[in-house]
Amino acid sequence: MKQLFSLEGKVVLITGGTGLFGKPMSRALAEAGAQVIIASRNVDACIRYAEQLKELGLKAGAVPLDLKEESSIKECVDTLLSVYKKIDVLVNNAVSREGFRNLEDVQKAEWEDAQAVNSTGLMLLTKAVLSHMCERRSGNIINIGSIQGAVGPNFPVYGETGMSSPVNYTYDKWAMVGFTKWIANYYGKFNIRCNCLSPGGYGPGVSETYGETAFVKNYKNLTPLGRFANDEDIKGPVVFLASDAAAYITGHNLLVDGGWTSW
Repeated sequence: MKQLFSLEGKVVLITGGTGLFGKPMSRALAEAGAQVIIASRNVDACIRYAEQLKELGLKAGAVPLDLKEESSIKECVDTLLSVYKKIDVLVNNAVSREGFRNLEDVQKAEWEDAQAVNSTGLMLLTKAVLSHMCERRSGNIINIGSIQGAVGPNFPVYGETGMSSPVNYTYDKWAMVGFTKWIANYYGKFNIRCNCLSPGGYGPGVSETYGETAFVKNYKNLTPLGRFANDEDIKGPVVFLASDAAAYITGHNLLVDGGWTSW
């Protein structure tokens, strides 16, 4: 069983690997034995976190990646293939929240700016990596979605806090699930898997920012497990999907939500 979940010898590229979800996932993948490459526009942050992981005896590196620029995407993939000769797993985790608003407030330029990363950039990076994976007839893609890609926003849960769920986010995350299934169905013949991992409310990103607001209390009350997710809750699922333990799973949207969507 340990071998099934091991990522020894695997090269993993994770975008947004220093963000709230990115840090615990990067560490988990490295702890499972992978050579983890952390990529984002803030390459200095990626380098610092990679160094922290290496101080723990883990294998980690960093590369710059601007998902708004096709040339940056190509350079990132080319660099990894030159250094490591392969990319076994791609974790599409990066997300731009620029201009995220309710529909009546969002502007065309803001919408398109976010889409340049969340839709077009995601597509272009996946396409570039898939070209290599098809040649090897082996690969694994994990898209990091959200419960907002499985159910509609529950606006009453925000109460009178003034918080909301932006239309851009719901649009992006539902599209990601469909994209995942298309990739899985089309590229399965190349022995390439593609799944979506969709977390629910994440404690470090909510409770520590807003405190015990009405939203926090309402969310916990509406979650069967009665709490937000923490770092440990996201680590196991991403290693599972990246490993051979999930070798016969593709086109799936794995909800890691404490039961939020089970009502």
